[in-house]
Amino acid sequence: MIILVRTNGVVSDYESPYVLAVDIGTSSVKAGLFDSHARSVAGTETTIPHNQTVASDGTSEEDADQIRRAVEGAIGTVLEEAKGLTSEIVGVGFDCMASTVLGVDLDGKALTPIYTYADTRTAPDVDRLREELDLPVVYDRTGVMQHTSYLPGRIRWLQRTKPEISKKIDRYVDLSTYIFSKWFGRTDVKTSYCIASWSGLLNRRELKWDHGLLDHLGIDESNLPRLAPWSHPDQGLAHEYRHRWPELAELPFFLSVGDGAAVSVGSGCVDESKVAITVGSTGAMRVLSKRPAPDVPPGLWAYQLGVERNMLGGSFSEGGNIFQWAIENLRLPPIEQLNTELEKLQPAAHGVSVLPFIAGERATGWATSATGVLEGIRVSTTPIEILQAMLESVSYRFATVADLLLPGLSTEYQMIVSGGAIRNSPWWLQTMADVLRVPVGVSAEQQDTSRGTAILALNALGVWDSLDTYPAQIVETYEPDLAKYDIYMGARERQTELYSRILG
Repeated sequence: MIILVRTNGVVSDYESPYVLAVDIGTSSVKAGLFDSHARSVAGTETTIPHNQTVASDGTSEEDADQIRRAVEGAIGTVLEEAKGLTSEIVGVGFDCMASTVLGVDLDGKALTPIYTYADTRTAPDVDRLREELDLPVVYDRTGVMQHTSYLPGRIRWLQRTKPEISKKIDRYVDLSTYIFSKWFGRTDVKTSYCIASWSGLLNRRELKWDHGLLDHLGIDESNLPRLAPWSHPDQGLAHEYRHRWPELAELPFFLSVGDGAAVSVGSGCVDESKVAITVGSTGAMRVLSKRPAPDVPPGLWAYQLGVERNMLGGSFSEGGNIFQWAIENLRLPPIEQLNTELEKLQPAAHGVSVLPFIAGERATGWATSATGVLEGIRVSTTPIEILQAMLESVSYRFATVADLLLPGLSTEYQMIVSGGAIRNSPWWLQTMADVLRVPVGVSAEQQDTSRGTAILALNALGVWDSLDTYPAQIVETYEPDLAKYDIYMGARERQTELYSRILG
């Protein structure tokens, strides 16, 4: 059925059925309806911000129910705005910021806040685990390096620093599983292989919780959610939510996937012919593949999408947060003005070397003690040059991941960039192409993550027979300037030397 929707005087045609897509991000919750072609239905989109508590000791945490209420508010707004379309909704899809955990008691009550991937207080516990474990063997089984981003160090940290609370914890669950337990009124809701693979506790070869690690941590499978493919839905909302959302009462709610998996699908990077570059608050480079449990080059990770698909790549705790930090702390103008100023500057001519780890390091060194470093500041150095150096330094980190990731691809590939932080900066897009020395296409989709979540739901429902039934589009391609590449290679070498000197 084709339905005409009028928004601000403009009539658009959308084709039913519809899915409700929910994107639980680091700084906001986004929700909206998508039609059977995975097109965002104008007028139904909503965004609700939320904030973590952060501190100089590495704290990054948030009250789980605060985020849950933001998600519920977003869903309620979409249903209100959708009005006559709600009877055509056939399912609900979710993605969530990954590597989150909280402890709950026997009744599913939260005993701790949500700890995010950016919380680095577990550094000494991770360092001890690296000494105790056979790292190459565990790395191969789980696909990840022991790091503050993952759960093993977090569980150890809770046992060490909060022993009384730790003893009361019945299960360790991720944010999306906690939210589902409230909505469905059960403590036995499952988590997807996708979300579990971001925990650092999933044996990717057996698709089971890794017994070797669980034994080492003094826990067992009963202390973690049961596992299932993301396409296995929960249905039958608890009484409170059936009354609140009668339109969704019996609809399938598909298990959450990691937001990184969703954005790859949403930008059309569903096989090895396309490499996804994402720069939102943080950054990542990923390749989706059907190869079973690929070998992981040291410095990268391997996560699952489902039973048959996996992701290989590297993530960074820095991205658009660099822009935000600079605007707030260097008293810079808005991004729109900054792009014009950046384009006036010569590449890497500022003489400043940067380790951009303002939120810690993940790929490729996985240092537990990394912080941001600026070297080479002079009296003549301007704030815009500091920003330039920081953004260039992030591009160098992407190139480091590319050096490890791309040689293993079995086919020619196309680079596709998404994410508001870089999409809003033509200068940064050109810099990324110059540093990587390959053409970089820009996704035409404005909501890649939510679109990917919608596509996964449509695929699970049988509306789409593949993940690219209606391929994503490229709006623009940036060609590399080879003369600038040589300049950036010199700057990359200086960054590598600085890293070695500071972090070893």
